[in-house]
Amino acid sequence: MSKATNQLLASILVNSVYEMRNYPVVLLNTVLSPFSFLLIITLASRGALFGEAIEGGLVMTMFSAGTSLQADLSHLKNDFKLQDVVVATPTSAFVYVSGMTLSELIYASPALVLLSALFVVYVHTTLLGLAAIVGVMMLMFLSSVSLGFLLATISSDIVQSYAFSRLFTTLFSTIPPVYYPITYIPLPFRYLAYLSPTTYASEIAQNAAGLLSQSELDLALAWLILAATTAVFFVITVKKSRWRDR
Repeated sequence: MSKATNQLLASILVNSVYEMRNYPVVLLNTVLSPFSFLLIITLASRGALFGEAIEGGLVMTMFSAGTSLQADLSHLKNDFKLQDVVVATPTSAFVYVSGMTLSELIYASPALVLLSALFVVYVHTTLLGLAAIVGVMMLMFLSSVSLGFLLATISSDIVQSYAFSRLFTTLFSTIPPVYYPITYIPLPFRYLAYLSPTTYASEIAQNAAGLLSQSELDLALAWLILAATTAVFFVITVKKSRWRDR
């Protein structure tokens, strides 16, 4: 195997397989977080928003997996000085972060598998709609990964990293209309929800599953904003993050 492949596998083993094997209780957090909101929304709506809640759980899981990257990177960088070791090797920042990113997906896989099973059983959509939902989830994941890497490079303490992670998860996954349609928000306050990229992601996903009706213009605008947000996060991360101390 190539050096890059070995580095990818090493990141996965260190950041996900080790914890999942030795501390299985940590998996409860990845499963309970999206399912707790799903349960609350389903009970509050008496089952009417079960489909929206499933999609919201998928979006939240992908976004949370990305933001979790910053806490893990910060922990390995500040507490174990792993980044200093990696920087001293030929390994690039791209390979290192790619491996850590894959590890976050593996870490979130139990929740994704359970939510995907519920989606297949209870939410019916076309292949095109399914492709749109998968595309939205990947864009949200890439956005949160970029944001997570940026915060990890400037964070100086794991406590600060956990605070960042909880803050952005709340701002982007809990407060916006991720688990329910935006039409449930009164119009004067609805414009505030559009400050979050997860609002556009949820609108696209709900429309793809036939749970929310939108015009083609609104959908095109939502895709444009979501893609632009992902690109902006990526560019800022590349320009502002610090891989090597100067």
